[in-house]
Amino acid sequence: MRRYDFSPLFRSTVGFDHLARVLDNIPGEQATGYPPYNIEKTGEDSYRVTMAVAGFGENDIDIRTQENKLVIAGRVEKSEDDESRAFLHRGIAERAFERTFSLADHVKVATASLENGLLHVELVREVPEAMKPRTIAITTGKGKTAKIEKKAA
Repeated sequence: MRRYDFSPLFRSTVGFDHLARVLDNIPGEQATGYPPYNIEKTGEDSYRVTMAVAGFGENDIDIRTQENKLVIAGRVEKSEDDESRAFLHRGIAERAFERTFSLADHVKVATASLENGLLHVELVREVPEAMKPRTIAITTGKGKTAKIEKKAA
């Protein structure tokens, strides 16, 4: 991966030193497009990852989060019936997969559902109360108080 020098950016910002680490951890192009997926914004602080997982059941899919990453993995266990079947055409792959998505800070998995061969993973951003903007009172030299209000961007 290319390396960028973020030093000029760090001179005028506070708390973004992890930016370089995040960019280095962005996965490159995955070799395969299997399984296909969509990422949609469903609200101001909510998102949905929809993945086409035809042939997989609830017990065949593992969803986990770790270190600001969402990992969705699938594996279909082969049964004795599968080996005795002779396919003329096999278009439903049912092959093992693992997809990793980088999550922003404070994004959590709310729910996951499997419906009509589509896996829906609902995500929500929950910013802690301590991280939300607040009003700071400034006292002047004459004992008067002025207010500064900051609205969320």
